[in-house]
Amino acid sequence: MEKRFETKLIHSIKKGNQPIRSKVTPIYQTSAFTFDSLEDLEGYYQGEGNYLYSRTGNPNPDELGQMVAAIEGAPAGISTSSGISAILAGVLAVVKSGDHIVAADDVYGGTFHLLKEELHQLGIETTFVSFDDLLSVEKAIQSNTKLLYTESITNPLLRVENLSAVVELAKKYNVMTLVDNTFATPFHCNPYEMGVDIVIHSATKYIGGHSDVTSGVVVGSYELVAKARAKVVNLGANVSPFEAWLTARGLKTLALRMKTQSLNARKLAEALRDNQNVAKVYYPFQEDQAGYGAMVTIELSKIVDVSQFFTSLSWVKIVPTLAGIETTVSHPLKTSHRALPPEARVALGITNELVRISVGIEHPDDIISVFEQAIEGSLK
Repeated sequence: MEKRFETKLIHSIKKGNQPIRSKVTPIYQTSAFTFDSLEDLEGYYQGEGNYLYSRTGNPNPDELGQMVAAIEGAPAGISTSSGISAILAGVLAVVKSGDHIVAADDVYGGTFHLLKEELHQLGIETTFVSFDDLLSVEKAIQSNTKLLYTESITNPLLRVENLSAVVELAKKYNVMTLVDNTFATPFHCNPYEMGVDIVIHSATKYIGGHSDVTSGVVVGSYELVAKARAKVVNLGANVSPFEAWLTARGLKTLALRMKTQSLNARKLAEALRDNQNVAKVYYPFQEDQAGYGAMVTIELSKIVDVSQFFTSLSWVKIVPTLAGIETTVSHPLKTSHRALPPEARVALGITNELVRISVGIEHPDDIISVFEQAIEGSLK
């Protein structure tokens, strides 16, 4: 029977036939697994067993990867130690030294650094262009281009990517696509079902949902996930059993959280759009969008003291991350995008006045009130 999204979240893993019938998957908090004999051990290497050493495989990380793959509509998935390690594993499943990547210029700052600096040292070059102009993307494709990289909803400016057009362009030039679906989540968008080859998540964010884990996930075809898995194993980018267990537990409430947080975010964006002391609101207001997401980014007007604004937010915490159940704020210029060259920040609009808001599950009127009061109390 075909299951709907909310049901998949809870029942994406088949009922087990373990001797002890635990309702919830136990935490396999072990560094290694035991064998009854040398023949039994050899059987593992011949493909007859699943687990040897937790860096190479463990039931909890495997379950997390399978759960996210199921709700993304992908055949396979693997979990990793963080979002950035998921990106690295996904990219290295496709490219090698001498290859070229075309990436959106408005991606997360940590991704920008990884692609521009770290992979450059491995002999992999990246060209950053605006994916708003697919003609520019097409012109950037070279004979050694192997991958187009973008985000379904970009961080922090919340541009909604035209994934169908990106996939069509990639197929035209026989290159692969990788999409970071962290902001949209599978609740709002399923890039794999739209033809994207690899989808990654910083599961630290909405997948886990409670700001108490650091993990990542890569999903895609069996072949590509197997290649990503090899990178995770050989580079030591595996997630611990306990972190994977916590992330999987949080994932089960994704639909409940995203419904409330996305509705709250839209109400906040609409309220701040009408505030004369907010110069701009970044939020996908289009009515034809299947979902809006739970992030709102604003640019304060020049008459607002930015430092005072951040200290006037009462119960709203200042944090360098996002997606917990409580509303938080960050300052992209000084956190997520501080690694970008100044000229790149200016071109994108990453200014001192830019504020990224991760909207939580509190009452929407309270969320709106705390921001309006902070803005009013910070006028110069």
